[in-house]
Amino acid sequence: MKRHSVVRVAAIVAATFLAAGTLTACSAGASDDGGAKTLRVTLANHVWTDTIKSKLPEFEAATGLTVELSQYGEDQLSDQYNVKLNAGTDEIDVMMYRPLQEGKLFAKNGYLADLSDDVEANADWDWSDFQSGPVESTTYDGNVVGVPIITEQEVLYYRKDLLAKAGLEVPTTMEELEAAAKAIKEQNPGVAGFVARTGKSAAVTQFSSFLYSFGGDFIDEDGNSAIASPEAKEAYAFYGGLIRDYGPENVSTDMSWPEAMAIFTQGQAGLYTEADSLYKNATDPETSKVSDTVGFAPMPAGPGGSVAYNVPSWALGINAESAYSAEAWSFIEWATSAKLTLEVQQDGVPGARQSVWEDPEGTSTYPADLAAAIATSTKNGVGHDRPRVIKVPEAREIVGDPIVIAITGGDSDAAADAASDAFQGILDDE
Repeated sequence: MKRHSVVRVAAIVAATFLAAGTLTACSAGASDDGGAKTLRVTLANHVWTDTIKSKLPEFEAATGLTVELSQYGEDQLSDQYNVKLNAGTDEIDVMMYRPLQEGKLFAKNGYLADLSDDVEANADWDWSDFQSGPVESTTYDGNVVGVPIITEQEVLYYRKDLLAKAGLEVPTTMEELEAAAKAIKEQNPGVAGFVARTGKSAAVTQFSSFLYSFGGDFIDEDGNSAIASPEAKEAYAFYGGLIRDYGPENVSTDMSWPEAMAIFTQGQAGLYTEADSLYKNATDPETSKVSDTVGFAPMPAGPGGSVAYNVPSWALGINAESAYSAEAWSFIEWATSAKLTLEVQQDGVPGARQSVWEDPEGTSTYPADLAAAIATSTKNGVGHDRPRVIKVPEAREIVGDPIVIAITGGDSDAAADAASDAFQGILDDE
């Protein structure tokens, strides 16, 4: 990364952060006219942002920097980036972005600075502590362009009471998952054995863990479409069949997580696969009728093993046009330190540092079985839950079509063949 000269703040203040491994020695600065240098940070509306905002005075005191914070909802944030970054603005220094939604586009267009040297510069900060799945998705053409701050893994939500009634253990394989779904639906009129997202685009992310566990992926090692592979076709048929045969009666094919979660939390389904980050919807008595009987487990294993996604839903990057890249890096280094990652995770935001997950304090606010399920996902999790392309919305619509066809009882193999041809067209264009 291009570096700009910086003037150090009082050593006694900065030393406090240096000793904690939070900031590197070159990170603090002041403007040439003697006033505080302003660092412009753009963040999304999120619980992570709320925690970081409360800690900003500590960062400003240690560095002598003034943080000018801009905060937006997801759609507003995308609009801001689309306009400003495309115009080559230098009015953004640190930027919170979605690696799997716009990361490839931003990296390919040169919007994100190369952080490869920075992440290796401070041994105490420890880049090796970040999980491999999220790191994979914040790396482009071998260069690190972002630091993951919020992660998600897919896990199995289940009703302990319904499994006990059926005399079944928690499913650990796809075969056991199907058998449990069948038993629950047969024994409990009006209750679905299994529920999950069904919308063409919305279902793609949660279907991905089924795809990986059946040994498939969206794109093969040569960069070509893999969604018509035997493994992918088997995964499409299995996911769709679970919902078609054991899902809610007259299930719609436009459900995203709010609709699927509502079915589960209102006691109308026994098994549900979903992102771990949404778990409080199921465990909070204010929102869930089954809060006292919900359990969590790793994704059941398919022919390819238990392979769930482990993705960074958000990351921090630096605008390549920033005039204050050194100062911007100091902010990222501070915000993603082990100390702050622990504090944010205790507030319910899953972080990307492995050491925090291995720290009992890091999982103290999580249900024990959920923490154990997440630990399984982070070991061999895949760093993407959708195709890693520039045209993400278009790709999701295409690769999600066979899911809907399978749910409605159509020929999902033929649908996968057709979708693969269309998806290959996107890959060829990119």
